[in-house]
Amino acid sequence: MRLASGAQGDAGERSVAGEEESAGKAGSGTEKSAAGVSEEVGGVHGTGEVGAGSGGAGAGSGEQARVVAVRRVKAAGRRWRGAQLALSAALLAVAMTGGAIAIGADRAPASVPVAAGAVDPGVLGGGNLDASIAALQTHLRAQPRDSGDWATLGLAYVEQARTGGDPSRYPQAEQALRRSLSLAPDNDQALAGRAALAAARHDFSHALVFADAALRQNPYSERALCSRVDALVELGRYGEAAEAARTADARKPGVPVFTRYAYVHELRGDVGTARRVLEQALAAAASPGDTAYAATQLGQLAWNQGDYRTALTRYARALAADDSYLPALEGRARARAASGDRAAAIKDMEAVVARTPLPGPLVELGELYEARGAAGDRARARQQYALVDAWIALARANGVDADLDTALAAADHGDRKAALRAARAEWGRRHTVHTADALAWALHVNGHDAEALPYARRATATGYRSAAFRYHLGVIELATGHRPAGRASLASALKLNPGFSPLGAARARAALGGAE
Repeated sequence: MRLASGAQGDAGERSVAGEEESAGKAGSGTEKSAAGVSEEVGGVHGTGEVGAGSGGAGAGSGEQARVVAVRRVKAAGRRWRGAQLALSAALLAVAMTGGAIAIGADRAPASVPVAAGAVDPGVLGGGNLDASIAALQTHLRAQPRDSGDWATLGLAYVEQARTGGDPSRYPQAEQALRRSLSLAPDNDQALAGRAALAAARHDFSHALVFADAALRQNPYSERALCSRVDALVELGRYGEAAEAARTADARKPGVPVFTRYAYVHELRGDVGTARRVLEQALAAAASPGDTAYAATQLGQLAWNQGDYRTALTRYARALAADDSYLPALEGRARARAASGDRAAAIKDMEAVVARTPLPGPLVELGELYEARGAAGDRARARQQYALVDAWIALARANGVDADLDTALAAADHGDRKAALRAARAEWGRRHTVHTADALAWALHVNGHDAEALPYARRATATGYRSAAFRYHLGVIELATGHRPAGRASLASALKLNPGFSPLGAARARAALGGAE
């Protein structure tokens, strides 16, 4: 799902690991497709490709916070705890412990018969994930040649990494999925799992390769269909992503597909269709997990348009269905902050980062502290930004491409040169609206505004309604002497979503006033 942190968020990341289909079994073939809904309300947008365009925390207390941060990274679902070991030692320990599937299945005799499907994959979406993984591990000790449950275990590790913000699970996921394929070459469940894992590591080119391979084996694999849409979106191939979403909708209509279908339309500025399809997804929700997911997506869509009252209503619906659903809690924090309830927003975001210390929420919490400006808040903010550095280091140690996270966080709260290096590297891999915006902003903070302007324009070229993108464009336009255009972009950002960022919105107002 989108990394929801206002100006910092990579909105293109929508459950790229396919995790949201956990309870998404609503697509039974009897549901009305998303395309059917959009046709009823006036059809769909065109599918042409996006046109080609032009192409650290401080020392001292910040460094101490960074060391403490890494030691606080624990297994998924647990709180981070403070410690005193050096960063390199902590990362090495995590990498070493994350590198093996420690269930002892290799020691089981090869003559143990296969009992495929002994653990229902659906259990991963409806209960305690840690308990489900433990059950899979127990089963695989006894039945080590069960290719299906090796694949299920691999996907469970991907989900555990996502929900707990712990990338050290990814090497375990890879080994489990490889084991599945060694036992049953070309089985679609493991191939779809490899697609999910590659996407979770932000390796979207390989995610597409594995999704296509899975679909060759099973054209109706929901997980592979969704991963294919996600990969094409994250590669910036929006026309192909729209076609893939239509194909997925025709083959496997249901909550996971509906949300992808909606997001493809949102990227093109078709908010009306996106909302209607998400409302269909919510109506089709057959479990608390589906309800929480669909309601949260509707909340995010409303928040992007500055409709905080509706956003809060949607997040309340999500949390009523699943009070532990952190994306809804994160969204509620942002909506509360934008509505002026900063104290409640900070409380919510503190709860989020205590359980999933990911870059987006960490940056958001740091900015909320800065905006509040109480005694000790500056140090608290620095600690959050140091935690971002720690997570990025951990992610890279476990095979995750974290350049976009680096660029987004470091441009405003870290090493600006590192932000630019990361943004250029990410742009070399994929041309999305989010990488274009990140590169534009990194160029701007490094004083390269003339080079930044084409990228900032490209970020807004699809019609995607992002106040943060419009703010970045406006600042860069002003810096390059395009004063009327800059004022218009800044005003547009504030009109669309006046509370889009704890710090960015205030800076947008200041920049607009200074441009008079």
